[in-house]
Amino acid sequence: IPSDLMDQSVALDEAWSLNPRVSLRPERFGALAYHFGNRRLSFLRHPDLVSVAEGLADADSVADALRAAGVAEARWPSFQRALATLAASDMVIRRDAVEHPEQATNLQPERSSR
Repeated sequence: IPSDLMDQSVALDEAWSLNPRVSLRPERFGALAYHFGNRRLSFLRHPDLVSVAEGLADADSVADALRAAGVAEARWPSFQRALATLAASDMVIRRDAVEHPEQATNLQPERSSR
């Protein structure tokens, strides 16, 4: 992951969503997230994180998604870090990137080198 993307932060007042190119597969530990564009696989290691990730699209903000998933505020910083890691690998994206795909490079189909 490029170092400039590792610095990505996820603010509580921002609207985020799963990238439309990501699929979640439920597992005992949480879920596997697969990105069909960049072929990355990520582990969501807790069911609460899965609930938050799935609820992002329906929430007005990250904080609203955390509340809706029943996550205690004391745990929010660890969820912000987890979401920032998912953002760095393009698994979650800011909602404005979903609403205005023409402005987002991470939603463009990847070209095959074949």
